[in-house]
Amino acid sequence: MVSVPAYPLNDGTTVPVTGLGTWPMDDAQAEQAVRQGLGLGYRLVDTAVNYRNEPGVGRGLASSGVPREEVVVTTKLPGRHHGYEETLASFEESRQRLGLEYVDLYLIHWPNPRVDRYVDSWRAMIRLREDGLVRSIGVSNFTEEHLTRLEKETGVLPAVNQVELHPLFPQDGLRAFHAGKGIVTESWSPLGRDVRLLEDPAVVAVAAAHGVTPAQAVLRWHVQLGALPIPKSADAERQRANLDLFGFELDAAQMAAVSGRPHRRLGGDPAGHEEF
Repeated sequence: MVSVPAYPLNDGTTVPVTGLGTWPMDDAQAEQAVRQGLGLGYRLVDTAVNYRNEPGVGRGLASSGVPREEVVVTTKLPGRHHGYEETLASFEESRQRLGLEYVDLYLIHWPNPRVDRYVDSWRAMIRLREDGLVRSIGVSNFTEEHLTRLEKETGVLPAVNQVELHPLFPQDGLRAFHAGKGIVTESWSPLGRDVRLLEDPAVVAVAAAHGVTPAQAVLRWHVQLGALPIPKSADAERQRANLDLFGFELDAAQMAAVSGRPHRRLGGDPAGHEEF
């Protein structure tokens, strides 16, 4: 079983440097993938209300045999539940679906700035943390502007910002801002989305030099950036490989080679994208 190191969070807790994504698995797939992944050594599992698989994630955790306190369970608040009271109610529904007494990391899924209720939701999340129902609070898909507003209006910065991050969109500016504020950058779609990144000759060459898969090379690139990738897989061998990132290291030229292609966003732009 692979032992995964941890990042410190700005609230005094820690989080594993890589985790298991579950989108777009259904409940049955999520249950099997989580149970299997925890057996291989994963200790961070990521879900969301909008993934519609919280019950499966909870069942996978319960049947894994891994002590609850060893696992960081993440879920996310959907846009349709923004608002103070709405967030408290939505969290309780998530907690019940997961079958947990507490959630380790609770994120606002998207800022939905036109709706302009994410600060109200953030205040509710601060309360959930103070009440002990959530260990750490964070956000997803927030820009520097959104993060600055949270800090200005509440005095509390997120512990984590989960954003689109991969070699085609390395988010240099946002990662630097996070580093200055003590926010951990978590990477969704860490291997890209609907692209042939893992067939790129430069990535293949870097992987071959270390005797690893192209996916392992890209995930190691994330870790060396100080980011936290959460690749999704239900396949045991792929899960095992995606976790085995700590026996090799990319040099500066290899880091540059992995991200040495035109950069472009593949998902929605948080400045205008809305998800409910």
